[in-house]
Order: sequence, then C-alpha cells, then structure tokens
Amino acid sequence: MGDSRVQFSDIYLATEPYIKSVGQVRIGTSGIGWKAAEGETEALKGLTIPNLVASSGMLALQRDDLRRLQWQRVARGYGLRIHMKNGTLHKLDGFTADDYETLRDAVKQLFHGLTLETRDISIKGWNWGKPDFEGTHMSFRVDNRPMFDLPMAYVSNTNLANKNEVSVEFQGPRGKGVKRKGAPDELVEIRFYVPGTTTTASGGAEKSDNEGSERGEENGEKAEGEEEEVSAASVFHDTIKERADLGQVSGDSIVQFPEILCLTPRGRYGIDMFSHFLRLRGKTYDYKVPYENIQRMFLVSKPDELHMMFVVGLNPPIRQGQTWYPYLVLQFVRDEEMAVDLNLDADEDPQRLEGKLRSHYDEPLYRIVANVFKGLSDKRVTEGGSFRAYHGAQGIKASLKANEGTLYPLDKGFLFAPKPTLYIAHADISSIVFSRVGASSATGKMRTFDLKLNMHGSQDYQFSSINREEHASLEDYMEEHGIKMLSELSETTAVSYKGMDADSDGDAGVAKVAGAFDAAGLGGSEDESSEDEDFIAESESDVPEEFDDKYESSGGSDQEQ
Repeated sequence: MGDSRVQFSDIYLATEPYIKSVGQVRIGTSGIGWKAAEGETEALKGLTIPNLVASSGMLALQRDDLRRLQWQRVARGYGLRIHMKNGTLHKLDGFTADDYETLRDAVKQLFHGLTLETRDISIKGWNWGKPDFEGTHMSFRVDNRPMFDLPMAYVSNTNLANKNEVSVEFQGPRGKGVKRKGAPDELVEIRFYVPGTTTTASGGAEKSDNEGSERGEENGEKAEGEEEEVSAASVFHDTIKERADLGQVSGDSIVQFPEILCLTPRGRYGIDMFSHFLRLRGKTYDYKVPYENIQRMFLVSKPDELHMMFVVGLNPPIRQGQTWYPYLVLQFVRDEEMAVDLNLDADEDPQRLEGKLRSHYDEPLYRIVANVFKGLSDKRVTEGGSFRAYHGAQGIKASLKANEGTLYPLDKGFLFAPKPTLYIAHADISSIVFSRVGASSATGKMRTFDLKLNMHGSQDYQFSSINREEHASLEDYMEEHGIKMLSELSETTAVSYKGMDADSDGDAGVAKVAGAFDAAGLGGSEDESSEDEDFIAESESDVPEEFDDKYESSGGSDQEQ
C-alpha cells in the first residue's frame, strides 16, 4: 500500500439497517472505497444501495461526488457519515477512538476543500426540538445538536392526524435475506406535535411565529408577493411528503394511473409505479409500497359482469391509524379502455423488464393495471378458475358475518372480496359443512344456505346467505378438488346433499332430514316431550354484546391465511 492510501479493517456498512456486513475501507486520492470481507456478500443480496455493486460487495464513492464528512459516536464504537452531492447518505461503522486522528489527517491531505467534522449527539433526553432536513434524511435537533435521524427513504405514509399533529409511518427492513419473524423490534410510526403557524410566500420563503415551527415549502399556487398564513404542521407534513420521494434515485415514474377506485381502503387513489415501489396518493393518505411486499394478486369479475376487481395481497399490510389493510381491492369498469405509454427508461436496468412489459398498451384498463403490476412485482396474477355459478358468474354472493361480498372458488383456494378480503388455501381446509340446505320455513323451503369451512388449527369461517341454486355447483367443486364434506349433524361422517337440490320435493327433503335426526337419536314425537324442570331460561340481555367487557371477538378475518 502506498503512502497516499489509508486503510481500516473490520468496518461495517451501515447505510441500510439490519445489514451486518463487515469489510475494509480504503481512502485514496480518487475517493473512498469499501470492500466486503470474504463470505460477507450474501447479506448484501437484494439491496439497492447507490454506488454499491452487491454481487462483488464493492462500494465506490468518487472524490468529486463527496460533499461532507462527519465523525460521530455510534453503537459499534465510532462511525463515518458520508454526505454525497446528490443527497445520498452513506454510513460506515466500527472505527475506534484512535482512528480519528488518522482519518482526519487523511481527509485533510487527500481531499482538498473537505474536513472531517465532529458531530456531537444530544443526550439530554428532551422530546422537543427542531427538525432539520438534509438530503434524504431528517435530523431532530435539541440545542442545535442532533438527537436522532429519520431516513426519508423509509417513509411509507404520512398524514395530518389532527390540526397540530403529524404522523409518519415507516417500512419494514429491506433485503431478501431479512426475515420479519424473529427480527429485533423496529420503529413503525412516530408522531410530531407541531404548534404555531407560518407565513409562506410565492417564492417559497416563509417565516414562523413559533420557535418550534419548522421550515417547509408551500405547494399551492399564489400570485407573486402574496403571503398566506398556514399551520406549521401542514408545512411539515408537505415537506416530509416531498423529501420521501427522494428515496428513489430517479424521480421519474414508469407509469401513472390517475383516480383509480379503491374498495379497500375506500376512496380514489392515484397510482404511481416506480422501479422498486409504487405510491398510492389519496386526498388524506399516501402510501409507499415496495413490490417485495406484494405476496399474491387476483383478477376476478364481479357477479354483475360489469365490473372487474383486482386484488393485491400485502405483507406487511398498509395501515390507516389502528386499522390494517392486508389487501388492496381495486375496481374497474369492464368496458373501460385506455391507451397507455410506459416510460421504461425510468428503470435503472431497462433490460430487467424486457419480455415482461411493453412500451405501449391499448386495451381494457383493468388488464393494463394487472399486466404492469405483474411485470414490476414479478408475481403471478391468479384469475378466475373453471368454477361457474348457477348463472355463469365466476363467484357467488355470500356474507361473512355482517359483511356482504362475493365468494370466488378458485383452483387452489377461496377468495372473498371486497370486505373483509380473505384468501383461504385448500391446503388449510380440514373439511366443509353445508348448513340449512333442506331447511324449511312457514312459507316453504328456505332460499339460502350456509357454508362452513373447518380449518387446520385456526379459526373456522362460515359464509351465509348463499342462494340455494348454487348448492349443486359448489358440491361438484368440492368433489373435484377433493375437499372433505361432513354432515351438519355430527360433522364427522362424509355425506352427499345431491338429493336435496332445488328440484327435489319439499316433503321428501324434510323426511330425509327427520330420518337423519332419528338415526342420530335426536328425534321424538310431541307426545313424548315433557317440560324439563331443571331448565333455567336466560334472558336475551345475558348474551354478551360487542361493547360488553366479556365479549370476545373472533377477529383475524382480515389476516391472510
């Protein structure tokens, strides 16, 4: 090694959290380089860190691209923060206190015009301070010292919780080798109380009447010189939204779909598709969803044959306050067509999309959206299977608890949409039970029946209010896919209900049910019945309601099976 180079060993690349990859750092006249040690490149797979070649484990930062160097105390000893001119921040941890002078002298000698700054961290423990935005990071400063940093590239959503409160939500850890199960605790949401108002002008300059207010930019269009007083919280909220977009190296989107009707969560959202994530932009909520969070996708037709539903399963789910949404349900008019041009050059590796996407589409909108999602996420889109209902539809109308929706029997499972959206794989089903198939009422046979799915080791699901005409097609579907059907009486003996279809005689159906009760020892004449003296009736008020403390919710219907 020549005299113009300085080398440090056992240094961690800390640009991305949860990544434990150690290597060597070399500083020379051309810039700063980090090389992963032998066997450490596996932890870098799946990452998209600027200037990093994950396959070789090499990070190269050119001298002309460096803007600022900082030395600070970190969990692994001491760390070097490298600010780039394009706003990117790189972190190298694992230095010792004795390395400071060597690193300071090397920077002074090799990088003309740059100095190694010392960044002192505030340890007062105050929860009030001033935010400072720099590149793709926000520093929360107390007494003009940084207390903590928030990477804007990890912001998945931000909204105004109320007049003076801003909520910021974060993504989970990135990288193919990162497992959420068993991972350490992570910050998923932080809220800032931002008091006061600020005056904004058309030129972007602003002036706050509160010491704790922060600077931001006014997005509205105003006449030159005109000033408007707005809440500091709204300016802070808009600034975070703007800075969060800088997490993408290239700000150009591949395609934009405006005003798409979303059934879950409810509202109309603009969808911006980037290379590695998509953005949902609504009036109140914005979401940033990495494509790796997409688990499965479905494209099905509603029973009215006029609309199509595109269902996207997410893990982790998106959140609105305390409500989690593990599925996106988009609805389209079946006959709505559109011509769309894709900006494939916006992708950092256009060859990656060859054969997956076309540069021009001119077909129904639902088909375009499904194809773009499929190409960018590299996930399969499951469409309606061979099942057909009594009137030829892909699904049948049903209710899950108090929610009306459509149940779709697919090739490998059941899909219920739109709310609560639920996918149940055949492999998770132990058996099924048809209930009230031959039941009668005072006016004749009941027009609907229930379908209960008994699960392996989890809660069961019961779909009600299914039209009696759909029973025969559902039974054929169960037999075709080898799903075990049990009797409603004991739920232990396989039974066929083909003799109780819509064309069977009402009296015969009742006789069969009565005979089944007699065989089970549950029958008896009215003459043999007597009053049970030990029976104590309970009033309806003894039944626990949802607002009672003793009520236990079954829950979990929104979770993906």
